[in-house]
Amino acid sequence: MPRILAASRDGLRELDDRAVPGAVHHAGRAVTTVVQGGKQLWAIVDGSEVWHAAEGDGWTHLGDLEHHQGTCLAFMEDDVLVGSSEARLFRIVGEGIEPVAAFDRAEGRSTWYTPWGGPPDTRSISEWDEAVYVNVHVGGILRTEDGGETWAPTIDIDADVHQVTTAEGMVLAACAGGLATSTDRGGTWTFRTEGLEAAYSRAVTVCGDSVLVSASRGPRGGRAAVYRGDLAGGGLERCRTGLPEWFDDNIDSYCLDAHPAGSFVAFGTSDGRVFASEDAGLSWAELASGLPSVQRVLVLP
Repeated sequence: MPRILAASRDGLRELDDRAVPGAVHHAGRAVTTVVQGGKQLWAIVDGSEVWHAAEGDGWTHLGDLEHHQGTCLAFMEDDVLVGSSEARLFRIVGEGIEPVAAFDRAEGRSTWYTPWGGPPDTRSISEWDEAVYVNVHVGGILRTEDGGETWAPTIDIDADVHQVTTAEGMVLAACAGGLATSTDRGGTWTFRTEGLEAAYSRAVTVCGDSVLVSASRGPRGGRAAVYRGDLAGGGLERCRTGLPEWFDDNIDSYCLDAHPAGSFVAFGTSDGRVFASEDAGLSWAELASGLPSVQRVLVLP
């Protein structure tokens, strides 16, 4: 039975597909994000603390990101990577945290920016086989195939990528201009916008042979919705059954998640609601409301 973890500024909440609330981890503390690897979980708490939990055990504080705010986590076969403010990348080593030094020297780093003039952040991370993809906002998507020793830029920086994910060898990116896809490890990209009310996309996930993406009118939201389509290509269709016609705010990066080999998908909203679908987005049900603003949704098998 699928379970959902919803991270918020007031803890990490468990839900199941019957809307039954479960435990609240780190109650009273802000949880930015959480990731699963096997039977283990890692989370960023209160901005800079990295925590770990193994099945059957409690949470353990691994360490802090000194002078940085954690933004994303990714579990690889042999690594857990941590993205942070100022476009930094760290690796959890044993019970410590070390910077990925080569990422600080990545090609094009001096051209990364934000629309508001502040320093960019490492926003999302994904992988397929030996390739790891790291999204910087705004700095495109960088790829390494040698464990982080070297990094190569892929998509154009000004594509304004908000989340990267991978499936079946494909790379998919939710961008300001729509859903970008690549079948050659980021060498070339195709943008999918057909069916979108507006192209500004913030989150993307894969559920079986379907892709789901959130899109709205822009950074401030407006007519925000979740869309679904075939992973292989073609137009996208707005998810309607069981959902409000529109959402005011963006359904943000990492707030839409699915079991990649199944049919269960869920998303959370800034006004504290969680919706889920058991048929890859064809129909939906509201599982929770009145929660703190959702920062991250993680679907567990």
